[in-house]
Amino acid sequence: MTAPKRLAILGSTGSIGRSTLEVVTRFPGCFVVDVLAAHSSVERLLAQIRAHHPRVVAVADPQAAQALQQRLRAWKKAPQVWSGPEGIRRAAVYPTAQLVVSAMVGQAGLLPTWDAIRAGKDIALANKETLVVAGELIMREVKRRRVRLLPVDSEHAALAQCLKGHDGVEVRRLILTASGGPFREVPASRLQRMRAADALRHPTWSMGPKITVDSSTLMNKGLEVIEAHHLFNMDFKRIEVTIHPQSVVHSLVEFVDGSTLAQLASPDMRLPIQAALTHPAYAPALVKPLDFRHGLTLTFGAPDVKRFPCLGLAYAAGRKGGSAPAVLNAANEVAVGAFLRGRLGFMEIPGLIRAVLARHREKGPLTLERVLAQDAWARKISEEMLACKPCK
Repeated sequence: MTAPKRLAILGSTGSIGRSTLEVVTRFPGCFVVDVLAAHSSVERLLAQIRAHHPRVVAVADPQAAQALQQRLRAWKKAPQVWSGPEGIRRAAVYPTAQLVVSAMVGQAGLLPTWDAIRAGKDIALANKETLVVAGELIMREVKRRRVRLLPVDSEHAALAQCLKGHDGVEVRRLILTASGGPFREVPASRLQRMRAADALRHPTWSMGPKITVDSSTLMNKGLEVIEAHHLFNMDFKRIEVTIHPQSVVHSLVEFVDGSTLAQLASPDMRLPIQAALTHPAYAPALVKPLDFRHGLTLTFGAPDVKRFPCLGLAYAAGRKGGSAPAVLNAANEVAVGAFLRGRLGFMEIPGLIRAVLARHREKGPLTLERVLAQDAWARKISEEMLACKPCK
């Protein structure tokens, strides 16, 4: 009998982390959860500890870590609790873990994922910002350490499936699909009035607030374009985006002979998570398969980069390279946070990002330290620009 695969799940209380644990539960005996890591959700962590009995739990927020320790004090077999960003990084390299599920939100996932790669761990990557911020450095380290980087984003998992057995020279272009988000048909004149509650009503996917807002601005798709560039070593001019509201076709690959392969599945993140956890094997379906007998409408169209300029900003930053994608990502995280707090209008999100990118200057060779410094600079400038705005 094959030994169960041992997991460290970073971001276990978020939507991807919870779906990962659901997959683990549905395949008893196939996985062991050695490590759980989260930001601050004590109640969710307690429930996950009861269900999965990890050896270590890391909590980024020190006060939440202390509260968790208090709650675990009476337990006979309580896990170790590590706190702060350093606790998360220690958890990412836990010796027995074979596969690290990187599902923390935003730039916070970069350093733990970097540490895990350098420790020789295989990575199931749901944190797209890791490749956006430091893709060149990450992919170099993946090659050097000979680890597997398995995409969990539904679009990149689909691309990997379509590309299996094919050489890059056979590929004409990669096509990422986008639902278009909740504002796909909203006229440009009304977009400025859209609020956070409107943006969080995604028509097909259930995701966390940050990624849901990114979907509404098409920044999420822009970040995925940069991610695909690094994952598949593909030039930006050979990566395209198409709007596909049904979210059934997750990506397409067009080959030089004119043929196209598409991956179709229900819009359920458990499928790409399952594919990463069970790689290279295919496991029985956890997600309900599509039923082609009762009609299935698939429509496609070009993205409107005038109404949703974040997609164009991402392409431009990706083509520029260096630390520009890190600056793009940092400015976007600040802008989205301000939008969710009602501090910034919907159409002001791309305006803030554009203004920060315009002030960006490359400084020195690309290193992890330089990327982190540029990230910090972009956040500082973004906050300064926000402070100059009158309160809404």
